[in-house]
Amino acid sequence: MKRALLWGSGAVGAAAAVAMLGKRSRIDVRGRVVLITGGSRGLGLALAREFASRGANLALCARSGEELDRASGDLAHYGRHVFTVTCDVTDRAQVEELVRRTTAEFGRIDIVVNNAGSISVGPVDTMTVDDFQHAMDVMFWGMVYTTLAALPHIRRGGRIANVTSIGGKVSVPHLVPYSCAKFAAVGFSEGMRAELNHTGIKVVTIAPGLMRTGSFVNARFKGAEEGEAAWFGASSSLPFLSMSAGRAARQIVDAIERGRAERILTTQANLLARFHGLFPEVALGALSLVSRLLPHGSQRTETGKDSAILRKPWMRALMILGRRAAKEYLQPAGV
Repeated sequence: MKRALLWGSGAVGAAAAVAMLGKRSRIDVRGRVVLITGGSRGLGLALAREFASRGANLALCARSGEELDRASGDLAHYGRHVFTVTCDVTDRAQVEELVRRTTAEFGRIDIVVNNAGSISVGPVDTMTVDDFQHAMDVMFWGMVYTTLAALPHIRRGGRIANVTSIGGKVSVPHLVPYSCAKFAAVGFSEGMRAELNHTGIKVVTIAPGLMRTGSFVNARFKGAEEGEAAWFGASSSLPFLSMSAGRAARQIVDAIERGRAERILTTQANLLARFHGLFPEVALGALSLVSRLLPHGSQRTETGKDSAILRKPWMRALMILGRRAAKEYLQPAGV
């Protein structure tokens, strides 16, 4: 009995210490300078809106100057300082110029959100080495370049948030290049957390599940392209399978303010990650069955905005929330 009481009091004490430590490490983003890669549309834009609503100043980068202009106009009513730079994060020199211009504009960087991404959907036998290379360039090397370039300018109390994916915890069929890049991103993020923790800079790993950002319009579908577009578009649109981008952004910014080590978004993604960790053989067996049910066929490639099946009335009805998200978060085909 005495031993049980000692264990119980020790657990309560440890929990209280963790709570106090979390409270001390929490920051207020008001007035902070936040650099967001891939910030012109989708989740990046949702994050920019959330940070701006909390009083942060923004530096946004994307490959398209036109998209950045639209995002800047969208954010104008928040009354915050919004600075935009055209930048391809796969180009190290462009990333270093992005950081130089941002620090020249604001004098510092407080928070970096590595959000830039791309996605190709299809069976692995339709993927090429170039598909794997591109995924790694955008979602791993783009994260590495931005983090290492910005790190010397981030002060104690700063944050680096890396948007990875449930695909970085569990490799999902028909998304193998994407999952490979996200696994690498998780490894980088967790390693940086361990090494920087003593400096007062917190590295936060964000692992979202499916979100309604309208990203399916710009995804690339390979193989049986219409079938791939149909399952991916529907999955990322239906409310019981996906989370709204606005809700995701609120949870992500909360995690960044608190300096959490990791935040997995959506109940489904949490359950999948935990089940895979406990029962990997069973989980991978189930995913193998899922793979057999997914489309297989031709060798064509097309983007979602060009997909004929996504324009069919029944698909438009099924994806009403996804199409609404594409418009709300300034996806080019949705604007």
